[in-house]
Order: sequence, then structure tokens, then C-alpha cells
Amino acid sequence: MNQNAFRLTLPILFGYLPLGMAFGVLFTTQLDYAWWVAPLMGVVIYAGSGQILAVSLLAASAGLLEVAVAMFVLNARHLFYGLSLLGQFRGAGWRKGYLIFGLTDETYSLLTSRPRTPDRQHEQAIDFRITLFNQLYWITGCAIGALLGELVAFDSTGIEFALVALFIVLTIEQYKALGNTFPLWAGALAAGLAMLLVPPAHQLIAAITLVTTTLLLHYWKLHKRTNSGEVSHG
Repeated sequence: MNQNAFRLTLPILFGYLPLGMAFGVLFTTQLDYAWWVAPLMGVVIYAGSGQILAVSLLAASAGLLEVAVAMFVLNARHLFYGLSLLGQFRGAGWRKGYLIFGLTDETYSLLTSRPRTPDRQHEQAIDFRITLFNQLYWITGCAIGALLGELVAFDSTGIEFALVALFIVLTIEQYKALGNTFPLWAGALAAGLAMLLVPPAHQLIAAITLVTTTLLLHYWKLHKRTNSGEVSHG
């Protein structure tokens, strides 16, 4: 079971390690904290883009309340992830709390696209291991990057592209699993509109809001159409 979970998380491993290292380097070079605080953030916060945002805000002398609000807004999409997995996590027992805490974009993609058997307890155990492996990769990357940032001077330009590459791979996997291009085009169009109409500081939030609204409306129409079909057949 562990080998299967590890094999499934290999794409995340190759994305989280360099991205975590990028965060660790940014943390130690821009903030006056001990290096071990970087991996500690990976343990208690565990939000890649949120942690990088926090570094930028703290470096600009923002208050903790401002950082907390900004991270909440940035990661609000996880509320929708959690709602879609309520049934999948039902009956998970002591694992449920950690499955909810460790739900990142990449983990969500794996949990929703991988093949599953009817044995719910077995599948929840694999979900738990996938989530744990992914967080360990992130913490390891944060620790290595923080140490490098403190001990070695090097040019890290471009290392943040690891996040973009990882999302491209996960998008392809989602398409293979769903066989539906509508979410992809909706996301691309939302991002394009946000870039054209919204200031750079708010483009991410605007794009997420737009695509989420579009997908909810699309789901509502499909659900309504399905119910109408059931009624007419009945």
C-alpha cells in the first residue's frame, strides 16, 4: 500500500522539493528568522502559495492580521475542495482531520483522479498516505532551501517555475481522468479576463472567483437537466 501511494505521489515529489526549496531560500534571505522556522511553517501551515505570500507580506512589515486575512482569501478555494470530498472522507475516523488539513491543490488532484476500489477503508488509508507523503516532500524542500539560503550564496532565479510545471502535469492528469475540457477552458478564460480587467495584485482572487462561479452554474445546470430527465422518464 505504501509503495502504491509513493508511486502516485512521485509527480508531487519532483514539484514540491524544488518549490519548497524556493520558499526556504526566500524565507531565510528576506526575513530575520532562524532557518528552522521555514520547515516549521510547512508543518503547521502547509500552504505553498500562502507561505510564499506570507514571506512577501512579512518582508514588507505587514501585520499578522493582514497576513492571516490574505492567506485566508488566497486559500479560500480549499472550501470548495472540501465540500466535494465530504462523501469520500465519510467514516475515515481519526484520519479525517488530517485529510482535511492536508488538502492542497496537488493532493486534491491526486485524490480525485486516481482509480478507486469499492473498499472505502482501504482507499481512505491510501488517501491518508498520499496526503502525508506530499506534506513530507514539502517540509523536506522547505528545510533544504532554508539551510541553503543561510549557508550558501547562489542564484535561484527561475526556481519558482516548478509550481507552474507541476500544475501543468496535474491539469493533464485531471483531463485524462475526467475526459471533459470545459473546466480547462473555463479556467483559461477566467485567467485571461482577470489579466485584462483586474489589477495584478487582485488577478488571482478574481480568476478564482470567476471560474468557481462558472463551474457552480455549470454544475447546477447539469444537475437540473439530470433531475428533469429523471422526472420525465418517471
